[in-house]
Amino acid sequence: LQTLAPALQVLKVVHLQTSMAMAKVHTNPILRKSTVSPQAINRRGVILGKAAPPAPACRTGAYLSAKSYGRASRVAIMQRTSARDIETVTSRSAVTTAAQGDAKTVLVVGPTGYIGRFVTKELVARGYNVVAMARDKSGVGGKKTPADVEADFPGVKVVFGDIKNKESIKAAAFSQGKVDVVVSCVASRTGGIKDSWDIDYEASKNVLDVALEAGADQFVLLSAICVQKPLLTFQAAKLKFEEALMASGMTYSIVRPTAFFKSLGGQVASVQGGGPYVMFGDGQLAACKPISERDLASYMAECIEDPDLQNKVLPIGGPGEALTALQQGEMLFKILDKDPNFIKVPIEIMTGAIKVFDTLAGFFPSLKDAAEFAKIGKYYAAESMLVMNENGEYDASMTPSYGNDTLEDFFKKCVNEGMEGQELGDAAVFGQK
Repeated sequence: LQTLAPALQVLKVVHLQTSMAMAKVHTNPILRKSTVSPQAINRRGVILGKAAPPAPACRTGAYLSAKSYGRASRVAIMQRTSARDIETVTSRSAVTTAAQGDAKTVLVVGPTGYIGRFVTKELVARGYNVVAMARDKSGVGGKKTPADVEADFPGVKVVFGDIKNKESIKAAAFSQGKVDVVVSCVASRTGGIKDSWDIDYEASKNVLDVALEAGADQFVLLSAICVQKPLLTFQAAKLKFEEALMASGMTYSIVRPTAFFKSLGGQVASVQGGGPYVMFGDGQLAACKPISERDLASYMAECIEDPDLQNKVLPIGGPGEALTALQQGEMLFKILDKDPNFIKVPIEIMTGAIKVFDTLAGFFPSLKDAAEFAKIGKYYAAESMLVMNENGEYDASMTPSYGNDTLEDFFKKCVNEGMEGQELGDAAVFGQK
């Protein structure tokens, strides 16, 4: 047990900002009723879409399975582009932000989350009239009071409501003047199966419906790159909402980031304290191009004014090359000036754990979420957070880069200053906060 215990830490490393509880998509009849929107990647690294409902040319006449959904999307992408067409997206767009706040009011839902905080503050810095709708108990563990949230957002009109209730959304966010743009950073708090559908789809759809009724013009959505290969419940829920947004007729931007820095920092403290770096297999099963919260917030803000980023699905990563777990570990040991010390965990351990949890969940329904936590651990250990090509292969050259912040600089900061501000909160596993 002492030998295998460090393997549990790997779930901290592979965990991203998305919800933590999932189910196999092939068992989900809702996802099988999805349709495919026309998509293509242009020279700025964005996937082109349409504000109107999906074009008939991309409909199959029958509902697509998760596997055929991903395949059709990748083929549509590759038919209209090639890897050499992708170029790095520079940070801080040339689109001027002067006097934007004079004309537009931006509503942020999910402002107290990890990315939502940075997005809210970025919008204020750019001069927008920002309204932030939060829950009465917000932040990590729901520990922030309304007064805490208001203090955290100077220059922001903070309102409180329940995104699960349309009337609450109307009263809190849309009753005191026109909202021009909605920016959604909403994600399920616990990651449970029910919670994923309640928040990632139902609550998000509530916000969209109210925004449409109130006459909002634009919707910027924080999604996730992993929905391109939907095998998990939260991915199914996010995809279903993406489709609703694209079919709404509202100007939209669907931002699909790769890994966040904090999701790769879970082992910094333990390695700094002399522990090993834990990884699945040889550490080269998957790779990602992580992006900082600051750069991602800037990119999302640019979607409001830049026509090239509108009515499109936007996969986006950070600067530099894609990094495997092995490369991330080597980088950390080099920063700490320590000899590399890796524990390589066979991924079959996760496969076995999933089977055990699935079996037990058949007798004890309360264990269904635990089974999903094991599935998410395996997914992020084995699947790269990169754009997929027409052959179903992850392709770093097709994954756009944006920003200036690097993972190496993030690791150095964590080594010197600790992980304060990088808490995973209710989405943490095995007690990590």
